Amino acid sequence: MKEPTPVAHLHQGSDATLVTPATLLRWHRDLVARSWTYPKHGRSAPNALEEEIVELVLRLARENPRWGYLRIVGECRKLGVNVSATAVRQLLRRHRLGPAPRTTGPSWSEFLRAQAAGTLSCDFFHVDTVTLRRLYVLFFIDLNRRMVYLAGVTAHPAGPWVTQQARNLVAVLEDRGQPFRFLVRDRDAKFV
Repeated sequence: MKEPTPVAHLHQGSDATLVTPATLLRWHRDLVARSWTYPKHGRSAPNALEEEIVELVLRLARENPRWGYLRIVGECRKLGVNVSATAVRQLLRRHRLGPAPRTTGPSWSEFLRAQAAGTLSCDFFHVDTVTLRRLYVLFFIDLNRRMVYLAGVTAHPAGPWVTQQARNLVAVLEDRGQPFRFLVRDRDAKFV
């Protein structure tokens, strides 16, 4: 195997330090490892539900099979028990208590298939640069054509910036004769 070629690292003066590419990569791995924190193994979850709450939720779910997890959360609040919808949903899944049956109306996939011609979806994803600077990428997906539009990249996404990027995309789509009626998004505060 060929020995890696050292890379010269120049300082302010005439001194030079030789560093191999492997050393440079190790330094970067160490930098990334120090920037991320992971939960410690062996600890109990800080937001674990008390046994009485678990029993109450399971009892409500078993005695009322037509109730979904949101209804169970509402009934718990009426009883003075504060529990999140996510905790109830995970608890029901863990105990293999399925979701409440649908009463009426189309499923989300049926709705999206029927309305795909006029629907866009948007969200952010982030990219960490080599220097660990985080950049946010705003993208839109045309559900009918299955095309992705990259609207913009910024280090500091804010409501006015997102609004302007959306206006720019709408103008381009209207020029192409591709108007839309629906926008699917999450409840992020940047989507004003």
